[in-house]
Amino acid sequence: MRAYVGLGSNLGERESHIRLALEQIARLPETALGRVSSLYDTAPVGELDQPNFLNAVAALETDLTARQLLWNLLLVERRLGRVRTPGTRYGPRTIDLDLLLFGDLVVDEPDLQVPHPELAHRAFVLVPLTEIEPTLLHPVLGETAMTLLSRLKSRPPVRRMSRLW
Repeated sequence: MRAYVGLGSNLGERESHIRLALEQIARLPETALGRVSSLYDTAPVGELDQPNFLNAVAALETDLTARQLLWNLLLVERRLGRVRTPGTRYGPRTIDLDLLLFGDLVVDEPDLQVPHPELAHRAFVLVPLTEIEPTLLHPVLGETAMTLLSRLKSRPPVRRMSRLW
C-alpha cells in the first residue's frame, strides 16, 4: 500500500529531527521509504508564538495496516522526544509525524482519520506533497494535490530550503 506521511519539527535541530525520523521510518517492518520532498520552512499554525517549522512529506510502500503504521509513527515520535500534552494540539514539538493518506482508504475514527482531516487546507503539507506527487487524488474530494493547493484561499509563506533524501 502507498502511504504518505507529513513530517514537521520546530524545536532544536529541526532538520536533524526530520532526518532521524526518516531513518527510523525507513527501518519500519514491511515498509520501504519512497520519494521524499524537499524541506520547507513554514510559519506555525494555531499557536503563533513559537518558532517556524521545517516540513516535508514522504511516500512509503507498506504492508502494515493504517493503524499499525500510525502506531509505529507515534513510536518514532516518542523516541525522538515528542511529548503530547492533552489540550495542546498546535504547540511546539521536536517532531510531528502525520499519516496523510493510506492508498484510497477512508477512515473516520476517534484515533485514526485518513485522509488527514486538515490535508486539503494546509499549504505546508500540500506544497511538499505536490512536489513529489502532483497528480495524487484525494480519495474523498476527488481532486489532485495540485488542484487542492491552487484552491487555498490563504497561503502563509512556505519557503523551499533543501533536498532531504
